[in-house]
Amino acid sequence: MRRKLAIIAIVGIALVCCGTTSAQDDVLTLPPVRLARTGQPDKSAEPGEGKDRGKKSKGDAPDEGEAKPKGKDDEPDKKDDKAGDLWPEWLSAHAQGTVVSQGNWKFRSPYEGSKSLLPILNQRTTETATIYFDAKFWDGADAVFNPEVSGGRGLSGTTGMAGFPNGEATRVGHPEPTPYVARAFFRQTIGLGGGQEDVEEGPNQLAGKRDVNRFTFRAGKFAATDVFDDNSYSHDPRTQFLNWSLMANGAWDYPANTRGYTYGFALEFIQKDWAWRYGAFGEPTEANGSEIDPKFLKANGQAMEVELRFTADDRPGKLRLLAYLNNAHMGSYRDAILFSNGSTPDITSTRAYRMKYGFGLNFEQELNDDVGAFARAGWNDGATETWAFTEIDRTASIGFLCKGTSWARPDDRVGLAVVFNGLSGEHRNYLGGGGVGFIVGDGALKYGYEQIVETFYSVHVRQGIIVTLDFQGVNNPAYNRDRGPVAIAAIRAHFEY
Repeated sequence: MRRKLAIIAIVGIALVCCGTTSAQDDVLTLPPVRLARTGQPDKSAEPGEGKDRGKKSKGDAPDEGEAKPKGKDDEPDKKDDKAGDLWPEWLSAHAQGTVVSQGNWKFRSPYEGSKSLLPILNQRTTETATIYFDAKFWDGADAVFNPEVSGGRGLSGTTGMAGFPNGEATRVGHPEPTPYVARAFFRQTIGLGGGQEDVEEGPNQLAGKRDVNRFTFRAGKFAATDVFDDNSYSHDPRTQFLNWSLMANGAWDYPANTRGYTYGFALEFIQKDWAWRYGAFGEPTEANGSEIDPKFLKANGQAMEVELRFTADDRPGKLRLLAYLNNAHMGSYRDAILFSNGSTPDITSTRAYRMKYGFGLNFEQELNDDVGAFARAGWNDGATETWAFTEIDRTASIGFLCKGTSWARPDDRVGLAVVFNGLSGEHRNYLGGGGVGFIVGDGALKYGYEQIVETFYSVHVRQGIIVTLDFQGVNNPAYNRDRGPVAIAAIRAHFEY
């Protein structure tokens, strides 16, 4: 009876919060993200989980992992049993907190516009805190509820770079800590055989067993990046790379409100060596806006992904192929220039329900027990207004993540990555004519690829505490060769329970 009452209470709270925040969660009014980016345990499949990673389906779904079977030597002692009794086996509860303090040095800037990165010595801090609840209804069915609080601001009001340097910063204009519902969704998993694997308990995940081959359905409020475009080495700005175009494929204008979440559903068909995913999600009513357009048949973002798993030299790797189609009340770059009559083009004056499509490639490979490599590439048609994520039409990135085993710090991490971001011809002409988007616009443009290098060192202070030093160098911020280069440094403190 207590179990049923607790489930009803959790679901009731989720429904109430969803109902009150569907149009107001940003008014209970700080990435994607864009906070999202972690509704899952740190699977950082990171190098070195060993060759067995290629033999199991670890982390097939973004918020599902696995644990090794326990033997007699692994049985918890009585003291641990008492601690574990705090939560029943049908309920998982975790929490995280992340603080990022980031600043840029002065840089060359003969001019700037309303959405430019300010060329002054600048420093800003963001903070987020999340509670992860996951309650089991019956075998294979659970409900997830994640209340979240965020505050602070990104550099220059979170504008001035398409590959923005802080994945924990959003464009919400309220620096005060603000509560909202990040995720509230139902998930059903149906086993299809192929043997079983253990699942370890973690954020938004219950301990137990599941079939290697399975079908999963989820519906409610969550982030599209919880399901699509995952990468073991570059996906979580709370523990890995901070840059927006490294935490996700920058050319995927994935559906989300300004905080990185939306409403929708996703299907996953997972086999031992491959997986297929499809999802449909609501789009915001305004570019990077807080509310989701209720006209779902006219305003929706759809994504489909095929994931292939393989081994190279007995080391596991994955290749993900993404295709997406967005429909939203977006403007046209070509029409904005055509109707400007020689004045400054305004993309907002041309808005109508239009379509955008694109493709993405996502690769990861374990190189040895301590080093893993990743790469992404993305392209979209670049004809319509950037609507939800960031103003990138072409992107390519490559990087590495390394454990600190060789210097006796096996839980530390070192990361290094390079990103090239670009624009379509129409988008380029629009910005060159003085137009602005929701995140970039210098009033003029001498076009060049936005080039970003990021490196970080994460120190594992103790269980649940990670402190990271991060540095990013940016050439041609917002695709403008007249401005920059920019040097950006950050310190990040991450806590998890």
